[in-house]
Amino acid sequence: MAERIKKNTVKSCLIIFTILILVHGFEAIFLRMDETILGENFINKVFGIVMIIVVLKLLNMKSEDIGFKKGLFGIYGAKSIGLGFLLAIISFIIAYGIEIIILKNGGHEVSFGIFTTGFSLTGEAEVHTGIGFILMCIFFNIINVIMEEGTFRGLFNKIISIDHSPKFALLFQAFLFGVWHIVTPLHNLIDGDIAVGAFIGLSVGYIILAGMMGIKWGLLYKMTGSLYAGMADHFFNNCIATNLLHITTESGTDEMMIIRVLIAQLLSFIAVIIISKSGTKK
Repeated sequence: MAERIKKNTVKSCLIIFTILILVHGFEAIFLRMDETILGENFINKVFGIVMIIVVLKLLNMKSEDIGFKKGLFGIYGAKSIGLGFLLAIISFIIAYGIEIIILKNGGHEVSFGIFTTGFSLTGEAEVHTGIGFILMCIFFNIINVIMEEGTFRGLFNKIISIDHSPKFALLFQAFLFGVWHIVTPLHNLIDGDIAVGAFIGLSVGYIILAGMMGIKWGLLYKMTGSLYAGMADHFFNNCIATNLLHITTESGTDEMMIIRVLIAQLLSFIAVIIISKSGTKK
């Protein structure tokens, strides 16, 4: 089995990805765990972590081989995680600032709110308050970044790099990461919240935005030698900026969230590209 995977790296990754996205789609569209009190589609993430473990055993590899380096709770891990959080914090401070300026110029009264919501393209996510929901949000997002970074930046990148260039591996995993996020607009299309045209537009947008994020986190892995910096930045984006720290006005909550995320991701993407090229020249 190991030799088959190594001889057909692209095909093997596509098979693994297909299994994962089918589980993801089944949970999001049919089980709808994000609409329960838990507020999160987590079954596919747990399944994905199990899949990583199984594939690593087939390949006779360890978690360290795909970026889960030892020393997570030591100085090495702290530096990598700190780098990821620093990148995210600076980017989102600027993004939140721009969002507030735009809203204030539009005559809105702006305030911050700390509560949990399930992400929705249509702005109809249910609001949950209380420390229990916040702790669940943090826990589920830790599971999320372990699975997604371990799968895309870790496992897929490692397998594809066996017989392809690092550049191809980087772009391949980023593209799959973009396709992975099409489940969200598909969910809205099936529910009748958006039309086919909007679904196509959102799907293309997701592939581009999530793909860009995948490239950024892949480069962070390449620069630091571990997944931890990308995991920290990924966690901040999903947990803090999307699910916990909200901007509210008299007309609604997070009406410009997609703009906020887009600005922050563009800024951090450009920063990582510049740092990466600078390091390559040195």
